[in-house]
Amino acid sequence: MTERLYLFDTTLRDGAQTPGIDFSLQEKLEIAEMLDGIGIDYIEGGYPGANPTDTELFAQDRPMKAAFTAFGMTKRPGRSAANDPGLQDLINAKSDAICFVAKAWDYHVKVALGCSNDENLESIRQSVETAVAAGKEAMVDCEHFFDGYKANPDYALACARTALEAGARWVVLCDTNGGTLPYEVSAIVSQVIKIVPGERLGIHAHNDTDQAVANSLAAVRAGARQIQGTLNGIGERCGNANLVSLIPTLLLKPGYKDQFTTSVTAEALKTLTHVSRSFDELLNRAPDKQAPYVGQSAFATKAGIHASAIVKEPETYEHVPPATVGNQRWVLVSNQAGKSNLVAELDRIGLPVDKHDPRLDKLLCIVKDREAQGYAYDGADASFELLARRTMGEVPSYFDVVSFRCLVEQRFNAVGEKVTVAEAVVKVEVDGELLMSVGEGNGPINALDQALRKDLGRYQNAIADLELVDYKVRILNGGTDATTRVLIESRGDNGDRWFTVGVSPNIVDASFQALSDSIVYKLLKEGVAANA
Repeated sequence: MTERLYLFDTTLRDGAQTPGIDFSLQEKLEIAEMLDGIGIDYIEGGYPGANPTDTELFAQDRPMKAAFTAFGMTKRPGRSAANDPGLQDLINAKSDAICFVAKAWDYHVKVALGCSNDENLESIRQSVETAVAAGKEAMVDCEHFFDGYKANPDYALACARTALEAGARWVVLCDTNGGTLPYEVSAIVSQVIKIVPGERLGIHAHNDTDQAVANSLAAVRAGARQIQGTLNGIGERCGNANLVSLIPTLLLKPGYKDQFTTSVTAEALKTLTHVSRSFDELLNRAPDKQAPYVGQSAFATKAGIHASAIVKEPETYEHVPPATVGNQRWVLVSNQAGKSNLVAELDRIGLPVDKHDPRLDKLLCIVKDREAQGYAYDGADASFELLARRTMGEVPSYFDVVSFRCLVEQRFNAVGEKVTVAEAVVKVEVDGELLMSVGEGNGPINALDQALRKDLGRYQNAIADLELVDYKVRILNGGTDATTRVLIESRGDNGDRWFTVGVSPNIVDASFQALSDSIVYKLLKEGVAANA
């Protein structure tokens, strides 16, 4: 027999407190659809009445399998439930459930609410009873529960007991400050389940000591059966428990998969990497390459001896099969690489080569020689693929660069302000025709990028959605005359990202190499054919 675990997502509410994040109504609807597709049990949409976006969100009908949940405070001390506007907004919102936040630390009851401990308990009781009477599933987030328990365990437990007795479906223990450690969570939850049955108990962990996932798992082992968290662990300060890490752990790891079931199916789990990266795209930020399970480097291997072993027996260096979470193996190519790395990576990019092929030795020598010059292919997958295909003779010749020139000028503009402007001229040959383009930008690289992509003849439409999203420069050997490595990250409208590299004593030349590779890679991946 397995026990049911329930997943509660608070990306749209607690996650929205992340600095720099402000969800629009449409974005909230899109994220809710992502979460419902995974199989999340509860989706907390926000705080109806607190702002126009959340108020409008809870005025709509949203067909979904998950229980859509409104969040808000328990009723104010000194008011009746019927005469509390905030509570009535929660009751009237179009939601399946209400999650009340209640103070569980007597220090906060005094300082934040300015009422007695008994008055706070009465607010919890009346709020839950009102929600249940209105046909809502009620739950109570016991804010600062762990700190409150350490300071006054009797009162913290009284808050949990009151919520349970009033009819709350879930009593959720919140590590609001994020400072509790796993052994403390385990010990405290073990005491709470003597008051609140595990099938009515939840955990809400913050990540201020980088242990929100560990604390959530500790709470489950101690008896809690609801886990709250967010997509990619976003949230105020250091974030919340990361559901993208928790879900595959619960479904794939012994000790959890054999004891518990969730609403996430094996097929839904295979979409997790896509959901995680799509969410980052929506936030307009680069995905964390080293994120557990879903990061680009989560199943990456660099050392040659490791690559050799992983090709023979993946379990030697992979704790779960990458495909189970929608990710893939990535064998890096670097100056530490051996033939096993190359064979595995060539197979991944769709260029299988026999390990005895003499071109493989040639490619390995080229890679090591170029990395000695300063290239770094373990971080530039697109440039490596182009290098490999050129060595195998498989990259079309789309265009030839005849020349390029950059000019940087500081001058006074028409209103007497001193400005610095850059201009670039690029000449390329496409299908035997010489094309010249001029670009202006706020710096030489920006101007060069504009000029290079301004007119590529018949290939122009294929690169129309190409966007440069990141640009990194590293000085390799010091001084203003040093060799420079430039790493460029690009993306297209379909969300694909790729990295290209250039190396030269001239930063403009290094940048141009990376920019050119990015365009060629885009054309290659689009399946664009070049003239013979």
